[in-house]
Amino acid sequence: MSAIVYFFSYLLSLILALPGIVISGGESKNDYSFTVETSQLGDVVPNTLSNINVWDMQGTNLFTNPRLNEKYNIMEFVEYIQLMQCTGGNAQRDLFVDPTNYDVLDDYDFSPLIENCKGILTLGAKPHLKLGSVPMKYSQNAIKGANFDTNLYPPDDYDVYYDYMVAMAKALVDEFGAEEVLTWRFGVMTEFENSDWFMAPDGDPQKTAEAYCKLYDYTIAALQQEIGEDVFVGAHAMAVTEGLWDEKIFIEHCASGTNYKTGEKGTRICFLSASFYDNRPGEYTKGYTLPETIAHLQQLAKDAGLEDLIFGVDEGRVLWGLDSGADDNQLLTRMVGDTYQAAYDARLNKQLIDQGGDYFSSWGYLSGGLYDGYPTVSYHVASRLATFAGSKRVVTESAKKGVIYGAEVEALSAYDGETLRIMAYNFKNDIDYNKTADLSFDVDASVFNSDKVNVTVYTVDDSCNYFDEWRQDREKYGIGDDCFGWSPDDPQIENSVTLKDPTARELYFNELAEKYEQCAQLKPVTYTADVVDGRVVLESSLAANGVVFFEVTAAK
Repeated sequence: MSAIVYFFSYLLSLILALPGIVISGGESKNDYSFTVETSQLGDVVPNTLSNINVWDMQGTNLFTNPRLNEKYNIMEFVEYIQLMQCTGGNAQRDLFVDPTNYDVLDDYDFSPLIENCKGILTLGAKPHLKLGSVPMKYSQNAIKGANFDTNLYPPDDYDVYYDYMVAMAKALVDEFGAEEVLTWRFGVMTEFENSDWFMAPDGDPQKTAEAYCKLYDYTIAALQQEIGEDVFVGAHAMAVTEGLWDEKIFIEHCASGTNYKTGEKGTRICFLSASFYDNRPGEYTKGYTLPETIAHLQQLAKDAGLEDLIFGVDEGRVLWGLDSGADDNQLLTRMVGDTYQAAYDARLNKQLIDQGGDYFSSWGYLSGGLYDGYPTVSYHVASRLATFAGSKRVVTESAKKGVIYGAEVEALSAYDGETLRIMAYNFKNDIDYNKTADLSFDVDASVFNSDKVNVTVYTVDDSCNYFDEWRQDREKYGIGDDCFGWSPDDPQIENSVTLKDPTARELYFNELAEKYEQCAQLKPVTYTADVVDGRVVLESSLAANGVVFFEVTAAK
């Protein structure tokens, strides 16, 4: 053996001797063990699944004719429905009798907004109204942004815009009462530092920042005048990446700047939110990670002296699929149908909770939209994780034995005084990831005061996902990418933006949909386990990008 070969053989032997090192193809299992100390409790877990987005209030009857999907009811965990840019920006969004009559500036018609808010309340949720895009006839030289088709410019006369906001707020109070509307949320703009949404006519960053701060001040003053001083208000930045101007300017303005409307110090603000998008499966954003995004906003607020704010994500997840439809490669619901999305969602929500964030707003969970269709793996993760809300976090520590290169195998636990809940996921940022992780949880069961516990296990993997069968049927029936408008990787198959080919749609609805609903069922497993010396061991063999949920209670 040459000296070089001997050296590398010796080096390899040393590496293999290190704890936690597993070479692929060896006999060691991919074991991950956790201790769950139920007697050691932390902060209360928020309902991070509490929000959903609606892109175009005026273009849908989702809330003017509200209905529930009795089988798969997202309102079991959704608390707020965001109506994006719901008071202006183009002829469809501007709330006037005649949005195109630029000679009449006060022909208000708030009935579309009122009817949608009625519908949201009927569903059992609260409106989160995203204001801010200025009606076209309030900006003399208004231009629409190329990406969002809404007016980019501030109003020519802020007092005219103020009157519009006052009238809107008064209409809401007249219809619903101030006590009710005070339970709603109001935001000013979507991604306020994004020049695709808002900018000064000359595009100057400093002037744009000033224009937005002024728009915010006038809007909040109008809401406070008609709804009450304690109206819940805030703003949505990009934050994950740089915008036209620094959001720090706005945050410091709210804390200590001179209010453009009242002349007083500062402006009311209750929340700060961000966008968070990864590019596509396997390709993270080039901006901040999610924890960094939330931490960035938290630090800016702290530095400015703002306290008691909540922090969330107003839109996000994954922008593009790996495959493109005939028109685009965007994901309509910003998620893929593959089981990859299950662990991706579990990971994002755990990261958000770890960082002290409050919510992550989604574009949808079902195969046909907010109401229609059957559950995706995202729905299964959301519906189970939402049950953690209101419980206290439990100290959960991992002691890795085997290691899968590049994988994140993590767990989150919570206890509400009766039920211990555990969520664990086996994630790698790779749509083709295929390694199974063998999990064990050594749980302090002394809090149950019983020698036995009841355990219910929900495993979210391909066994409760219709999308792998759909991919097989696509190949079988020749449903190619050209049959789709946007990315065929999106699970919202029933939407014509995704599956646009009429022949493929007919096949889907008439022959395949019933099968997929059966494939989408999440089937829990229940058993009774012995408590030995105050502890119980739970186990799961978790497939790649799978998520497992345990619910543990005392056996009666």
